[in-house]
Formats: sequence, C-alpha cells, structure tokens
Amino acid sequence: MNCGLIIPTLNAGFQFKKLLEQISDQSLQTKKLIVDSESTDGTPELAKNFGLNVLSVQKKDFNHGATRQFALEKLLPLDIAIFLTQDVLLHDNKSLEKLVKIFGEDKSVGLAYGRQLPHENATNEAKFLRAFNYPPENQLRSFDDRKIYGLKTAFASNSFAAYRVEALQSVGGFPNNVPLCEDMYVAAKMLMSGLKIYYSADAQVYHSHNYTAAQEFRRYVQIGKFHAQESWIRETFGSAEGAGKKFVLMKLAELAKNNPLDCAGAIFRDAAKFLGYRIGRLKG
Repeated sequence: MNCGLIIPTLNAGFQFKKLLEQISDQSLQTKKLIVDSESTDGTPELAKNFGLNVLSVQKKDFNHGATRQFALEKLLPLDIAIFLTQDVLLHDNKSLEKLVKIFGEDKSVGLAYGRQLPHENATNEAKFLRAFNYPPENQLRSFDDRKIYGLKTAFASNSFAAYRVEALQSVGGFPNNVPLCEDMYVAAKMLMSGLKIYYSADAQVYHSHNYTAAQEFRRYVQIGKFHAQESWIRETFGSAEGAGKKFVLMKLAELAKNNPLDCAGAIFRDAAKFLGYRIGRLKG
C-alpha cells in the first residue's frame, strides 16, 4: 500500500520533536507532509530537519476539513492517508502499521482510527474519557449499527486516523466549511454509502487533554455549531444528548469512587460543555 502521513501544525511545542523521532522509527514507510499555519516557534524548521516536507497556509485560512483536503491532494496519488495531530505520541514503532493493517484485510473499510491512551499528566477525568471512548476491544461498525450505538456509530478521531483515499474521495473528501468534527462528517458519509468504520484497539497513541471549563465551553460551542449546520447527521444517527448524559453519569460515579473532590470540577466543566453546546446549536 502507498501510504501518506499528514500532520497539521501550529506552534507544536517541545513534545513535537519526540513525535518526529517516533515517526522516523516507524516500521511503516510513508510519504510525510506537515501543513503548518504560520508557526512562530520553529515547528516548520524542526520538521524539515527530520526530512519532512512542509506546506504552509495562512492561519486565517486554516479549516479543519479544507486544510486536510488541501494537504491530501498535495500527496496524491495515495492508497491510504494517515492523519495525526501534533500533540500525540506514538505508542510503539508499529503504531502506524497496525492502524492501516485492516485496509489490506477488509475492502469494505473506508476509515480506521486507533486507541488513545492518556498522557502521563492526565487527570482522572481525562483518563476516564479516554477509557470510555477508546476501549480495549476492536470494533467494526456499519450503517446498521446506528440502531445500537446511535451517534456513536459515526465517532472517529482526527488525532490518529487513516482513510482509504478512494473511499474518502468517493464521499466528496473532507468538507470545506465545518468548524471542526470533519472526522465525524466523513465517517457518517462513508457509513451511509455502505462503507465501514474500524476501530483498532491494537494501534495506539498517547493523547489526552486537561481542559479548563473555559476551554470546554469554547470547544463545545464549535461542536454545537457543527451539529446545527450538519443536522442530517443527528437526523440519521441520533442526537448527542442521550450519549452525553450516559457518559456524565458514568464519569461522576467513577470519579466519586477514586476521589470525590474531582466531581465538583467535573460537574462545572460538564455544565460549561452543555451550555456551550446549546449556544453553538442556536448560533449554527
């Protein structure tokens, strides 16, 4: 398989060097491209020192979907396109190889994403989120699974994902006008066209965030805008509120067992998420 690796960057920070070292040590050979949005911390120069090509875009023009599509087209022809975010660390030197393995085994799979483990500094809340969204068992989902998983059927992650390029292009590529969630958009389109989504628990990266309430609020405003703008996803797969309520209740129960004091901050952040999401839906 002819594989390409694409990483959008903006001031990637000190950890990025370690990621580049890990990429150099991967068993899977890929074309590599950084698409950088006017970093000022030396990110493009560092990537070039590791032999990666760098594509520059203006910060004001960055779009989660359109920028990824732009970068992808610069690497074509490809069979498989792998996307990472700048803040992940690869679990081992076969992380990428394990991620794309399914494409050689099942021609119906259009998108694969891997397991995300919490960083060492992750809070208990962040650890629970990773465990909830990224279980230790592989999953293969089709359109019919929406009856079981609802909106979760179209869940994916742009931090560690791979796309069969032919399948991606068949559903129109990445959208050019979404605030974020371009991964869910493509996953939903693929499922509706008869393709399948694969979650590989064997392919792993470290990736987590210790978001503040303000950061959660801003993020969920954008998620709400996305769900309002792309209402066909909720109409086809179901709303986000039901799954969100289940997650919150499970999380609070788990946090209460480990450290009850964590619950207060979690409730505050969840309230910020809910408020941001509802505002985003109204603005969308």
